[in-house]
Amino acid sequence: MNATIASRLEALRNQMKINGIYATVIPQIDPHQSEYIAAHWQVRRFLSGFTGSAGDLVVTLDKALLWTDSRYFIQAARQLDGTEITLMKDGLAETPSIAQWLATNVPSGQYVGIDGMLFSHVAFNNLAQTLDAHSIEVVTDFSPIDRIWTDRPPLPQDKIFIHDIKYAGQSAEDKISAIVDNLKARGLDAILISALDEIAWTLNIRGTDVSCNPVATSFLFISAKRSTLFIDPAKTDDATEAYLRNAGVVTAPYDSLLQFLESLAQQKVLVDEARTAERICSALGPNRRYGSSPIPMLKGCKNDIQVEGTRAAMERDGAALVKAFIEIENRLAAAEPTTEITVADILQKHRAAQPLYFDLSFDTIAGYAAHGAIVHYSATDETNATLQPSGLLLIDSGAQYLDGTTDITRTIALGTPTAQEKSDFTLVMKGHIALGTAIFPEGTRGAQLDALARQFLWKHGLSYLHGTGHGVGHFLNVHEGPQSIRLNENPTPLTPGMITSNEPGIYREGVHGIRCENLVLTVPAFSTEFGRFLKFETLTLFPFDRNLFDLSMMTPDEIRWVNEYHATVYARLAPHLSTDEQQWLRERTLPL
Repeated sequence: MNATIASRLEALRNQMKINGIYATVIPQIDPHQSEYIAAHWQVRRFLSGFTGSAGDLVVTLDKALLWTDSRYFIQAARQLDGTEITLMKDGLAETPSIAQWLATNVPSGQYVGIDGMLFSHVAFNNLAQTLDAHSIEVVTDFSPIDRIWTDRPPLPQDKIFIHDIKYAGQSAEDKISAIVDNLKARGLDAILISALDEIAWTLNIRGTDVSCNPVATSFLFISAKRSTLFIDPAKTDDATEAYLRNAGVVTAPYDSLLQFLESLAQQKVLVDEARTAERICSALGPNRRYGSSPIPMLKGCKNDIQVEGTRAAMERDGAALVKAFIEIENRLAAAEPTTEITVADILQKHRAAQPLYFDLSFDTIAGYAAHGAIVHYSATDETNATLQPSGLLLIDSGAQYLDGTTDITRTIALGTPTAQEKSDFTLVMKGHIALGTAIFPEGTRGAQLDALARQFLWKHGLSYLHGTGHGVGHFLNVHEGPQSIRLNENPTPLTPGMITSNEPGIYREGVHGIRCENLVLTVPAFSTEFGRFLKFETLTLFPFDRNLFDLSMMTPDEIRWVNEYHATVYARLAPHLSTDEQQWLRERTLPL
């Protein structure tokens, strides 16, 4: 039994008993409904020991369970081993939702306690309505973590900085004006923004509060009269305060938000109920108006300067990868011990040497052999595998540059690939190519395209459970909306200017994982009497492993796509490389 986790759960249950709480739900989230969160908000990780970026913990007086999605099934099973916590595989037909499980396992008349700052209004309503039907009440002021986590990290206090308009392409004043115009057109007076990426985009500010995501912990209230950024005073200086004032924004302490909202005169304040905490919505009282924020679409459709910046960042990123892969190959050829962590370090070293580099865009996933089947694997000192001259290596990595964000996955053979490795890889690539070459009418949603990437796997009884594509920010979060490409319905259409990942995969537990990812830009294709049609421009620049293609499974058009893509990769990257590096790249971009 894991004594550390057991003692933490015992301390939590003691607080539950004191407060008359039968069950509690601890989500992996912060008051801004973020996917990636600062150390201060890693409450679920502290209580469970599970380190994945998605998953919610449920604790009752005698049980503990953790829900997470398919990306983390293998990892969660390993990290929860030795604890009392039961893994609940979210998304499977046989797995009840948290609300369903609580309705069945919490006695009528009991209380479920949550922290209302960590549940959106939608999430709270869904939970409360389900439990109310079983006479179970949800209370939103149960937050005992500070009494349990005695050395809890403080809120981040690093300074914010300005993202230069030469990279952003649009001023904060113009963005605020566009937002205010949208509010006026909808008969609204103001908007309260909780999402950190939306705040960073709107004000052209960035920070270092969340690892790999250049955002700053804050809330933003925008109205035609005055806009207020709620932020810890330690995070600003005279220069950033002056910059914000010039944009029509004053600052107030981060922890004064609720008091500010409760004291507002009568106003119609827009909040996105899916991205705003329940306690914030409650503080607004009758002033709140639920609806969609205009910011995700404004932010998601990159302007021309952002697109050109991303294209330039892709060239530097591709050049860094060439240098990194050459070093990795040379180490392996010389039989130098090379581990998964070594690979991640080499990639970061070469990216950091590139102009405008700021940080990684997420922690590098370097999964060798069976570790590649763990979708969001992260090597530790305990799991760190040494590469051998056989098997597959899956590398999912990316970087934050001042002019763009990158995210790329490549799967490479470290020896002579087996028939199954080549077959699996080729099926994944056939789906990657089918999606990347799609032409579709304006208004098409990601869910309508998702099957293009899965069809070849499905024909062989194979599949993958994660989404095929996520939106990507511009020097912002690597996972951003509003668009996605996945089986689940998302009403947001793919729109020109959006940058989205294209990353089908296949994962054989205990054997290997294969994923092939490029970022693509939605652009106009042509117009006919049937309307306007769109297509994707591939942005990412780095070759796929030619040794893994089974040409007997490919059509001439698929082979032509690979050859043309590789020719583009060479043409765009060669000017950034030395003669020897160009030769390496030339060999890896020869026609199939």
